[in-house]
Amino acid sequence: MQAIRSILVVMEPQHPEGLALKRAKLIAGVTQSHLHLLVCDKKGDHSAWLNDLSSTLGEEGFSVSTQQSWHDNPHQTIIAVQQAEGCGLVIKQHLPDNPLKKALLTPEDWKLLRYCPGPVLMVKTERPWTGGNILAAVDVGNADGEHRTLHAGIISHGYDIAGLAKGILHVTTAHPTPMLSAADPTFQLKETIEARYREQCRSFQAEYDISDERLHVLEGPADVVIPQVAHRLDAAVTVIGTVARTGLSGALIGNTAEVILDALESDVLVLKPDEIIAHLEELVAQR
Repeated sequence: MQAIRSILVVMEPQHPEGLALKRAKLIAGVTQSHLHLLVCDKKGDHSAWLNDLSSTLGEEGFSVSTQQSWHDNPHQTIIAVQQAEGCGLVIKQHLPDNPLKKALLTPEDWKLLRYCPGPVLMVKTERPWTGGNILAAVDVGNADGEHRTLHAGIISHGYDIAGLAKGILHVTTAHPTPMLSAADPTFQLKETIEARYREQCRSFQAEYDISDERLHVLEGPADVVIPQVAHRLDAAVTVIGTVARTGLSGALIGNTAEVILDALESDVLVLKPDEIIAHLEELVAQR
């Protein structure tokens, strides 16, 4: 996170309290990143409001630029600007859609998580990060190269946020439920599955300096386990990663991150592996 030179902050004129901007100022205060404020709107003129914000932030010592833009819809606008400005992080306030609308249309924030070629921080609460618990969610059971790289990124960002917020990093991982049909008897008993999984975690814990007290291994699907642990820890931020499972043109990040986004009570940072980012950058360039 220290390497982020520029942050794209999505501004919502109808929500002028600016939760996304608060988080951006916290991060930029430590990383010295430039702040690029974006309003996604093709109708109204928000230049006076943006100029006032820019002046205030400039007086506070921040490097700032502003822009109002529109490309078909909000998520495409954000992605186009993120690519054009070379922003290493997008910060947006998450406003939940009503359930009926969500059943009929894919929410804009889900599309942003799917298609943005960079890390996205969704801000959900007003509560300060300072002194809070930071939760990093990993899939220790998957040790292939793509997952290992993604885990390194998740833990690294988790430690960065914990350092920045003077908080404590916790890690959670979910293991499968016992299957009576499994050929290997160790996969039929809850205790042996958890013991085996914790053993797999040992080298991971040693590599990333995660103590037993800060590692939370639970049985069940990730989209249930992660919100449970985040709630129990009262996490201020949850860091999750996404790996494509099926064709990239389909549901790119599967729906775990999307389901978790609405279930979590904390802010959510979503990361992607480099090869997915490269593919998404190609898609943006083809538009």
